Amino acid sequence: MAGESDVSVNTLSCANCGKPANLQCPKCLELKLPREGSAFCTQECFKSSWSSHKSVHLKAKLTSIGTQNSDSLGEGWLYCVKRGQGRTPKLPHFDWTGALRPYPISSKRIVPAPIDKPDWADDGIPKVEPNSNLQHTVEIKSPDQIERMRETCRIAREVLDAAARIIQPGVTTDEIDRVVHEATIAAGGYPSPLNYHFFPKSCCTSVNEVICHGIPDARKLEDGDIVNVDVTVCYKGVHGDLNETNFVGNVDEESRQLVKCTYECLEKAISIVKPGVRFREIGEVINRHASMSGFSVVKSYCGHGIGELFHCAPNIPHYARNKAVGVMKAGQTFTIEPMINAGVWRDRMWPDGWTAVTADGKRSAQFEHTLLVTETGVEVLTGRLQTSPNVFPWLNS
Repeated sequence: MAGESDVSVNTLSCANCGKPANLQCPKCLELKLPREGSAFCTQECFKSSWSSHKSVHLKAKLTSIGTQNSDSLGEGWLYCVKRGQGRTPKLPHFDWTGALRPYPISSKRIVPAPIDKPDWADDGIPKVEPNSNLQHTVEIKSPDQIERMRETCRIAREVLDAAARIIQPGVTTDEIDRVVHEATIAAGGYPSPLNYHFFPKSCCTSVNEVICHGIPDARKLEDGDIVNVDVTVCYKGVHGDLNETNFVGNVDEESRQLVKCTYECLEKAISIVKPGVRFREIGEVINRHASMSGFSVVKSYCGHGIGELFHCAPNIPHYARNKAVGVMKAGQTFTIEPMINAGVWRDRMWPDGWTAVTADGKRSAQFEHTLLVTETGVEVLTGRLQTSPNVFPWLNS
């Protein structure tokens, strides 16, 4: 609702009809925008022009982001560039696809010396993983490996649950990263993403049009956002990987349907996992459900094998008519993690070299579990616990 202006009616004209104006948009006042262009003669004129006028607020907010630098946040806060290997005080230039922008990120978080670390922890370069035979051969896990993975995946679930409990408007994604980092360390684990190929944070936080690999930063979550938190924990020499997309405050119906559909895509895919099923079938199931709901499936990123290596064979594409090789066998562990878009399936990469966003700026959602193929079916190693927060309305019906 427009508030009273302290400017003389003779000095301002209505932004809608041009008549003398003595009311001013309260949001423009809050943002300290020029009075010209934010004055209105009546409430009716203000309301009728709202759909176009509100773009002025968005432009002002984006401009303020572009001028934000390390001084406004304190020492150490800079924008991430060069796939995590560089920092800059200026917002990088880019043809952004949606309304979201990167914010500065905080300094790298410390992992205490007693914590066992993967081989990329210090210099950002995995040594064993890229050259392992397990990039081409799907490993059958030993009973010892399976037991360690159960333990690690439970820790990862508890860490993700801790992050979900703090999600609300006003919380920064950097704060989510802090909770993930501290909960992982408290459990005796290492946050696998930290410094993996120079990724600068302990988890991924993907907001709105971000498909995956969003970097936690200083941006505060806003009412109506959706945010995916992707957690991987390394403990006792194995990794456990999962993610969920959460609602922030009051979310529009289309976004709710997108998130629910994505959850259902994962559940339907898990339901077919058992020995003898081809890996390529997973994509057929996911694509069918997403398409029937009017959504599209991302093709650039896939699920993966996991265990003592963070990423290994098999690749698990989530789209139809894929060429994934092989069949499921008892003892295999891998992730399924469909990324579903409200618009087109194509993606773009931000200047940070990590953040994948939708090509049309529309929203994207994702869910992920680490799975074990059993003799009779599947065990969801990262499944929800009785203590997991109740954040998905459809689970209550």
